[in-house]
Amino acid sequence: MSKSRDEIWSEWGELVNMAPKEIEDFLETDASKEVGVDSGDGESKGRKSAQRIVEIKHTKKDDLSDDDWDHMGKVVGYVKRHLAQGGPDEDMEHSDWRYSLMNWGHDPLKDG
Repeated sequence: MSKSRDEIWSEWGELVNMAPKEIEDFLETDASKEVGVDSGDGESKGRKSAQRIVEIKHTKKDDLSDDDWDHMGKVVGYVKRHLAQGGPDEDMEHSDWRYSLMNWGHDPLKDG
């Protein structure tokens, strides 16, 4: 059973903890460009997702399209799976694990 939009909205708000400007700034870094799976055109799926996340975060909830909601659900699922894997014990700040999550709008160092 798929999640309701209310569930997606709630989890999105918790898990996508980077502001659009933070995501845009991160996309300009080498760290962002060096992690992730190539989507076939030289850019990672995470970087493409980040660009979409920025667009969604600039959109009012009532104006979100079905595709936006689908992408939000995909982002929530990715972040939850990646967090469940756990990060490195040392130097999390400079880890590919963190950088990959940041390409999906989540900075694990912002957590509690």
